[in-house]
Amino acid sequence: MKPPSEPARKVIPIAPVASEPSAQGEIISLYEAQKKIYPRSISGLFARWRWGMVLLTQIVFYGLPWFEWGQRQMVLFDLGARRFYIFGLVLYPQDFIYLTGLLIISALSLFLFTAVAGRLWCGFACPQTVYTEMFMWIEHKIEGDRSARLRLDNGPWTFEKIRKKFFKQLVWVAVALWTGFTFVGYFVPIRELGSELLALQGGWQIFWVLFYGFATYGNAGYMREQVCKYMCPYARFQSAMFDKDTLIVTYDPERGEQRGPRKKNTDYKAQGLGDCIDCSLCVQVCPVGIDIRKGLQYECIGCGLCVDACNTVMDKMQYPRGLIRYSTQNGVAQRWTQSQMLRRVLRPRVLIYSAVLVALCVAMLASLVVRTPLKVDVVRDRAALSRIVAGGKLENIYRLQIMNATEGEQRYRISARGLEGLEVSSDAEVDIGPAESRWVAVRLQIPYGSASPGSHAVQFDVQAVGAAAHVTEKSVFLVPR
Repeated sequence: MKPPSEPARKVIPIAPVASEPSAQGEIISLYEAQKKIYPRSISGLFARWRWGMVLLTQIVFYGLPWFEWGQRQMVLFDLGARRFYIFGLVLYPQDFIYLTGLLIISALSLFLFTAVAGRLWCGFACPQTVYTEMFMWIEHKIEGDRSARLRLDNGPWTFEKIRKKFFKQLVWVAVALWTGFTFVGYFVPIRELGSELLALQGGWQIFWVLFYGFATYGNAGYMREQVCKYMCPYARFQSAMFDKDTLIVTYDPERGEQRGPRKKNTDYKAQGLGDCIDCSLCVQVCPVGIDIRKGLQYECIGCGLCVDACNTVMDKMQYPRGLIRYSTQNGVAQRWTQSQMLRRVLRPRVLIYSAVLVALCVAMLASLVVRTPLKVDVVRDRAALSRIVAGGKLENIYRLQIMNATEGEQRYRISARGLEGLEVSSDAEVDIGPAESRWVAVRLQIPYGSASPGSHAVQFDVQAVGAAAHVTEKSVFLVPR
C-alpha cells in the first residue's frame, strides 16, 4: 500500500542580482558621522544666569586652595597623611561616614531638583557644562561667532586660519593645565605643588596634573555635548524622576504651529500661521544641537538658551513672550498660569525627597556639632600577651593610637578601669601636636592572683587635660592559667 502523497511545497526562487557598478568596493557605514555643533551666542536672562554660575563655581574652585586656615590650607584632602582638612574640621579615615552622608545628601538633592525643575544641575552647574561654556567662549573670542567659525572651518588653510587655530589651542591648553594643577592642589598642598612643578620634581604630581588637564581639554574642547548625550548616565535615568508636573523647557505647539516666515506687520493669523516664524534660532543657540520644537528630548540639559533666543525674536516681531518657556507638560496641555503650576510643586514625590533631605542634613550637622575631636584605637601587643613583673604583679601591654583632631596641641591623660587594683604603670599623660596622631605604649598591671584566669573586659579612658574631649575604648586583660 502506497503512503499518501505529500502536498506540494511552494518554492520561492532566489536569483542572484548583479551589483551595480557604482556600488562595487563601496563601504556603507551603519553609523551617522557626528556633525560638529556651532552654537550661536545669545544674551538674555538664562544666559546671564549661566555665566553667573560659571563665575561663582570657578571663583570657588580656583580660589579655595589658596586660602589658609591657621598655618595650613583651608581645604586639603591629604591622602598621604590620611587626613582631610575642611575649614576648622580635621577628619580621619574613621570619619568616612561623613563622606557617605555627603554623597547621599548630594544624590537626594539632585533627585529633588530634578523632580522640581528638570536638569538644572546639567544646564547651570555641572563641571562639563561649565568648562564647555568657558572653552566655547574662548573659541568665540578668537575665531568669531557662529557664522565666522563655520566659514573658517570650511575654508582653506591660510595663515589667518593657522594663527587663530594655534592661538585657540594655546589658550585651551593653558586653561586645562591650570585646571589640572588646581584640582591636584586639593590633594597636595598647592604651594608645595607649585614649587615641585617649577623644579620638575614629583613624578606622580606631574602625571595627575597632566591627566586632569588632558581630561578637561578633551571633554570641554572636543567632546562637549557628546559627554552629556552618550557618557553621562544622568541623561538616561532622568526620565524616572520626571513627571508631568516637572518644570522643563517646553515649546507651545498650539500657539506656535503652523510655522512659517512672514513679514513683521503681516496678518499671519489669516494665513493660518502660528507665532513661530521658523527662524531656527532656538536650534542655533542650543549647546547640544537639538530642536526643542520636537518636544522633550533626553539630550536637553535645560539651559534655557532657546528661551532667550525665542523671546528675542518675539520682541522683534512684537508677539507675546513665552512661545518657548519653562513650563510643565500639564501646564502647556491645560493652559495653566504660572501660579497654578507652582501649586503643583508640593506634590508627594517632592515632599518625600524634601523630608528625607532635611532629616539627613539635620542629622549630619548635629553629628558634626557633638563630634569629639579625639580618636583612640587600642591594639594589644601580641608579642607579650601577659607576664609577671617585679612586685608580684601581672602585666598586659597595649598600644594606643591617639589622634588629636583639633588645631592646637593637646595633653591627654590615660586611665583604665574594669578590674580590682588595675593601674597604669606607664606614663599616664602624653602631649600630641595639632592634627597629629601618635602611638603610645601603655602597660596595665594588677596584683597577681586578684583575678581569675581568663579574659576580662577593661576600658581605657582618654581625657583631654583642660578640655571636654573624652573617649572610652574597650579591650581585654588576659590572666593566664
